[in-house]
Amino acid sequence: MFRLTQLCPTTLENARQLHLSLTAEERCRSRLHCYSDEGESLYLKLPRGMTLQPGDRLQDEDGTVVVTVHAKPEPTLKVMATTPLDLLQAAYHLGNRHVPLEIHTDYLRWGADSVLQTMLEQRGLIVTFEVAPFCPERDAYHVH
Repeated sequence: MFRLTQLCPTTLENARQLHLSLTAEERCRSRLHCYSDEGESLYLKLPRGMTLQPGDRLQDEDGTVVVTVHAKPEPTLKVMATTPLDLLQAAYHLGNRHVPLEIHTDYLRWGADSVLQTMLEQRGLIVTFEVAPFCPERDAYHVH
Protein backbone atom coordinates (compact mmCIF):
# COMPACT_ATOMS: atom_id res chain seq x y z
CA MET A 1 0.00 0.00 0.00
CA PHE A 2 1.28 3.46 -0.88
CA ARG A 3 0.49 6.32 1.56
CA LEU A 4 -0.07 9.58 -0.30
CA THR A 5 0.38 12.55 1.99
CA GLN A 6 1.10 15.62 -0.11
CA LEU A 7 0.77 17.36 -3.46
CA CYS A 8 3.69 16.82 -5.80
CA PRO A 9 4.98 20.30 -6.74
CA THR A 10 7.56 19.22 -9.33
CA THR A 11 8.10 16.39 -11.79
CA LEU A 12 9.80 13.44 -10.13
CA GLU A 13 11.42 11.67 -13.07
CA ASN A 14 12.42 8.46 -11.28
CA ALA A 15 9.12 8.03 -9.43
CA ARG A 16 6.64 5.35 -10.37
CA GLN A 17 3.68 7.00 -12.16
CA LEU A 18 0.13 5.89 -11.31
CA HIS A 19 -3.36 7.25 -12.04
CA LEU A 20 -6.30 7.61 -9.68
CA SER A 21 -9.89 8.18 -10.83
CA LEU A 22 -12.11 9.59 -8.07
CA THR A 23 -15.67 10.89 -7.93
CA ALA A 24 -16.31 14.50 -6.89
CA GLU A 25 -17.20 13.35 -3.36
CA GLU A 26 -14.09 11.17 -3.07
CA ARG A 27 -11.88 14.10 -4.15
CA CYS A 28 -13.08 15.99 -1.03
CA ARG A 29 -12.05 13.28 1.44
CA SER A 30 -8.88 13.73 3.44
CA ARG A 31 -8.67 10.05 4.42
CA LEU A 32 -9.45 7.40 1.85
CA HIS A 33 -8.36 3.86 1.07
CA CYS A 34 -8.67 3.27 -2.68
CA TYR A 35 -7.03 1.62 -5.66
CA SER A 36 -5.16 3.24 -8.52
CA ASP A 37 -6.41 2.67 -12.06
CA GLU A 38 -3.51 0.22 -12.30
CA GLY A 39 -4.81 -1.77 -9.29
CA GLU A 40 -2.30 -0.60 -6.65
CA SER A 41 -3.59 -0.14 -3.10
CA LEU A 42 -3.43 3.53 -2.03
CA TYR A 43 -4.19 5.39 1.18
CA LEU A 44 -4.80 9.14 1.05
CA LYS A 45 -3.85 11.03 4.18
CA LEU A 46 -4.21 14.68 3.19
CA PRO A 47 -4.70 17.92 5.12
CA ARG A 48 -8.30 18.42 6.21
CA GLY A 49 -10.27 20.69 3.90
CA MET A 50 -8.17 19.89 0.82
CA THR A 51 -10.17 19.26 -2.34
CA LEU A 52 -8.35 17.45 -5.12
CA GLN A 53 -8.82 18.62 -8.69
CA PRO A 54 -8.31 16.63 -11.88
CA GLY A 55 -4.67 16.95 -12.85
CA ASP A 56 -3.40 17.25 -9.28
CA ARG A 57 -0.46 15.00 -8.54
CA LEU A 58 0.14 13.35 -5.17
CA GLN A 59 3.30 11.73 -3.91
CA ASP A 60 4.19 9.31 -1.18
CA GLU A 61 6.43 10.31 1.72
CA ASP A 62 9.57 9.01 -0.02
CA GLY A 63 8.83 10.54 -3.43
CA THR A 64 9.01 7.11 -5.07
CA VAL A 65 5.39 7.15 -6.30
CA VAL A 66 3.48 9.96 -8.03
CA VAL A 67 -0.26 9.60 -8.61
CA THR A 68 -2.17 11.82 -11.05
CA VAL A 69 -5.79 12.48 -10.07
CA HIS A 70 -8.60 12.16 -12.64
CA ALA A 71 -12.35 12.85 -12.45
CA LYS A 72 -14.15 9.50 -12.49
CA PRO A 73 -17.34 9.45 -14.59
CA GLU A 74 -20.40 9.29 -12.35
CA PRO A 75 -24.20 9.69 -12.64
CA THR A 76 -25.00 13.36 -13.25
CA LEU A 77 -27.75 15.60 -14.54
CA LYS A 78 -27.11 18.32 -17.09
CA VAL A 79 -29.48 21.26 -17.49
CA MET A 80 -29.62 23.50 -20.55
CA ALA A 81 -31.86 26.47 -21.17
CA THR A 82 -33.08 28.46 -24.17
CA THR A 83 -31.98 31.78 -22.63
CA PRO A 84 -29.09 32.84 -20.39
CA LEU A 85 -31.60 34.16 -17.85
CA ASP A 86 -33.28 30.75 -17.58
CA LEU A 87 -29.88 29.15 -16.94
CA LEU A 88 -29.05 31.78 -14.30
CA GLN A 89 -32.36 31.11 -12.59
CA ALA A 90 -31.61 27.37 -12.60
CA ALA A 91 -28.22 28.10 -11.00
CA TYR A 92 -29.97 30.23 -8.38
CA HIS A 93 -32.47 27.50 -7.47
CA LEU A 94 -29.78 24.79 -7.31
CA GLY A 95 -27.48 27.05 -5.28
CA ASN A 96 -30.33 27.86 -2.92
CA ARG A 97 -30.38 24.13 -2.12
CA HIS A 98 -26.58 24.05 -1.62
CA VAL A 99 -26.10 21.58 -4.46
CA PRO A 100 -22.48 21.09 -5.59
CA LEU A 101 -22.63 22.49 -9.11
CA GLU A 102 -20.42 22.47 -12.18
CA ILE A 103 -20.99 25.73 -14.06
CA HIS A 104 -20.48 26.33 -17.79
CA THR A 105 -21.64 29.13 -20.07
CA ASP A 106 -24.32 26.99 -21.70
CA TYR A 107 -25.14 24.29 -19.12
CA LEU A 108 -24.99 23.27 -15.46
CA ARG A 109 -24.16 19.80 -14.10
CA TRP A 110 -24.79 18.25 -10.68
CA GLY A 111 -25.07 14.82 -9.09
CA ALA A 112 -28.14 12.89 -10.21
CA ASP A 113 -31.20 13.82 -8.11
CA SER A 114 -34.71 13.13 -9.40
CA VAL A 115 -36.37 15.77 -7.17
CA LEU A 116 -34.18 18.55 -8.56
CA GLN A 117 -34.63 17.19 -12.06
CA THR A 118 -38.42 17.41 -11.72
CA MET A 119 -38.24 20.94 -10.28
CA LEU A 120 -36.21 22.22 -13.23
CA GLU A 121 -38.27 20.37 -15.83
CA GLN A 122 -41.40 21.98 -14.36
CA ARG A 123 -39.70 25.33 -15.01
CA GLY A 124 -39.40 24.38 -18.71
CA LEU A 125 -35.69 23.53 -18.68
CA ILE A 126 -34.05 20.66 -20.55
CA VAL A 127 -32.52 18.14 -18.11
CA THR A 128 -30.63 15.07 -19.30
CA PHE A 129 -29.00 12.19 -17.44
CA GLU A 130 -25.31 11.57 -18.19
CA VAL A 131 -22.52 9.47 -16.80
CA ALA A 132 -19.72 12.04 -16.95
CA PRO A 133 -16.78 13.41 -15.01
CA PHE A 134 -18.14 15.85 -12.42
CA CYS A 135 -16.04 18.83 -11.31
CA PRO A 136 -18.15 21.16 -9.15
CA GLU A 137 -17.09 24.68 -8.29
CA ARG A 138 -14.94 24.88 -5.20
CA ASP A 139 -16.32 26.97 -2.38
CA ALA A 140 -15.08 30.51 -1.93
CA TYR A 141 -12.82 29.51 0.97
CA HIS A 142 -11.33 26.32 -0.49
CA VAL A 143 -8.00 25.00 0.72
CA HIS A 144 -5.60 23.70 -1.90
